[in-house]
Amino acid sequence: MTFKNYIFFIDRLKKGDEKAYEFLIDNYYRKIYAYAVSLINDKTIAEDIVQNVLLKTWQYRKKLDASLSIQSFLYKSVYNEFVNTYQKSKATTYLHYKYLENLEEITTSVDDNKIEYFFKIVTKEIEKLPPKCKNIFMLSKVDGLTNIEIAEYLDISIKTVEAQITKAYCVLRGKLGEQYKSVLFIYIPKK
Repeated sequence: MTFKNYIFFIDRLKKGDEKAYEFLIDNYYRKIYAYAVSLINDKTIAEDIVQNVLLKTWQYRKKLDASLSIQSFLYKSVYNEFVNTYQKSKATTYLHYKYLENLEEITTSVDDNKIEYFFKIVTKEIEKLPPKCKNIFMLSKVDGLTNIEIAEYLDISIKTVEAQITKAYCVLRGKLGEQYKSVLFIYIPKK
């Protein structure tokens, strides 16, 4: 299917016309994929970026502006997604480093009985958290869900998720003190 009139195409897309979405993919996928590859030089990650952009375009299609170029919008979205992906991978690398550093600190400086004791105390304090705060903290730290996934799962805002996780850490640090910082950082309780 072809859409010769651009404004009609955007209108159909905004109204949820799947044919218009197919047209969007058929006409722009290769272009934005090539652009993503040029940014990241990894075909798998580039494909993920493009798929995320296309999915978000569909999810937020009602906000599209017919007076702006869809191609420019897609290129800008790919760039933004690339930046987000880069920042996440950079943050993940740093967190992984800190995790390993703390794990080594614990395993070399503390005996097994003391580690088990620390984990029991941390688990006990987590159980005392307010229900909503505890639930969000456990979804993050035990189930390994991202803040976005938790927000979608619980139908709450990402800011609420972030606030509850921060609150959990503050409460736990306040009750447990600095000596538990390393244990709390690597804490993953048994289900």
